[in-house]
Formats: sequence, structure tokens, C-alpha cells
Amino acid sequence: MNQTNVQYPETSSPRAVLDAVADILPTLPGEVRKAAAYVLENPNEIGICSIREMAVAAEVKPNTFVRMARAAGFGGYDDFRTVFREELRHRQADFPDRARWLQSLPQKGELSGLYADMAASSLANIEQMFSSCDAANMQSAAQDIVTARMTYVLGVGVGSALARNFAYLASMALDTVRAIPNDAALPVDGLVQAEEGDLLIAMTIKPFRREVIEAVDVADRMGMTVMAISDTPVAPIFQTAKHRLVLPTETPQFFSSTLAIHAFFETLMAFVIAQAPASAVESIERFHERRQKLGIYVDGG
Repeated sequence: MNQTNVQYPETSSPRAVLDAVADILPTLPGEVRKAAAYVLENPNEIGICSIREMAVAAEVKPNTFVRMARAAGFGGYDDFRTVFREELRHRQADFPDRARWLQSLPQKGELSGLYADMAASSLANIEQMFSSCDAANMQSAAQDIVTARMTYVLGVGVGSALARNFAYLASMALDTVRAIPNDAALPVDGLVQAEEGDLLIAMTIKPFRREVIEAVDVADRMGMTVMAISDTPVAPIFQTAKHRLVLPTETPQFFSSTLAIHAFFETLMAFVIAQAPASAVESIERFHERRQKLGIYVDGG
């Protein structure tokens, strides 16, 4: 997207503004891009820090933020900042700090508050996922899975379980979806049989995993289509991706939340089934019939 200087009204939401900045990020010159990247990584600082404080933190000159704001369609940085000024500072503490805070709650009698905070953050993450994606985006992503010769789903660490669960469900309907890496192999090893036009679904959240970034680079050089999933719009795997999904992972606890990513994959799976040929439904039926005959399922009645 190369359009700039599109005026955004004062009622524009912070998310809409951040989306606009993310869209123009690849077109910005070096220092301005550095300022824009800092804004995307630290949106909760915009409304509470001065332009000089932002510049010091981003290691650029204050006027660079003015240029960034104008590139995003605002008259200046003050207009840009106004959209964020009423936002509260929600950024979570680092993992060790959150762990210490969690352990202090029983002594303070605040476990009921933790329960409420977990419920609030979980619901907020789900709501944000569905508001940031729409049916058209889901349909486009699902169609690429249905039509691809082969789809590779890549996740490491906690992402491995997410990738394997999606591939497992998809395999009931399609025989063209595979989770990588296998066992002790590297992610790039899983692409050894991939071809131009195949699809790679890759996910990594902060702090980013090097092996996922490397696999996406390999996929791009091979001419594969990339669907990238992360928790920040400046994730390295977004640079050449056709589909870019920014999903929230905020939580009061010290592990990043994967609830929104789960919800995304469940919704994507529904769209895949909806757009798959009739043979996909027949395949699902045969899958469950075979399990019934083998006695894998137990009647709870």
C-alpha cells in the first residue's frame, strides 16, 4: 500500500491508526521507518510520552516522528498523538515480574482478582481477534489452503501444539495439510519437498524464534505463499507474507496467551471445511466411521 497523506479524523481508533502505519511501513525511509516501528511496538507509550521521550527511546530525532505522523495522514505528531491520549497503559510486565506478582496474590488475598483479570484478558483477546480479522480475510486464507498443492503449518515451542492440532483437524478433510517440523528436525527440513506455489502457515510471537524466520525466508525464495501469524505488526515474518495476522497474546500471567490463536485456527478450520469440495465431508465421515468400527470411541451412555 503506497498511499500516504490520507487524513484520519480525530475519532479514528488507535487500532485503525496503527493499521495504517503498518501498511505504509515498508514504504518509509530508514529513520522514519524506525520511528514507525517503535510506535507499532509501543502503542501504549504514545499517549503518555512526549515526542522527545519517544525520540530518545527510538533513537531518532523528534522531527522524525513528525514526518512519520504526516506520512500516516496527519497534520503533525500532536494530531497523531491525540488519538492515543486517552488510552490507558496496558503493557504487561516482563515474565519474571509477572511470576513474582502471581505468587504474591495468595498472601494478599487477591486470587479472586486474578480470576477476574484472567477472564477479562481472555475475553478481550478473543474480541480483538474477531475485530481485527473479518470474514473476507478468513475466506481468502481458507481458499489458499483448499487450493494449495500442499500446506505446511509451522510452529515451535508452544506454537508446535497449535500447528499440530490444526493439521490434525484439517487432515480429516484434506490430505494436503502437514505440520512441521517433525521430531528433532529443523523447520527448514520440513520444506525439503515443498514446491513453488505451496502454502506455509508460520507463527512466532515475541521473542521471535530464529528458525521460524529462517524457514519463512526459505519459503519466500522458493516462491511459496506465506501466511504469517504473530503478536506484533513488525514481526520479521510479515515482510513478504500474503496474509498477515496480528493476534493478541496479553495476559496477567507470565506465559503469553494463545487463546486468540486457538480461536483463529478454529475459525479458519470452519472456513476451510465450508470451502472444501464435497469429498472433504465424505472424508470426515469415513474418518469417524472407521474409529467407530475400531472401538476407539466409547459410548458414555
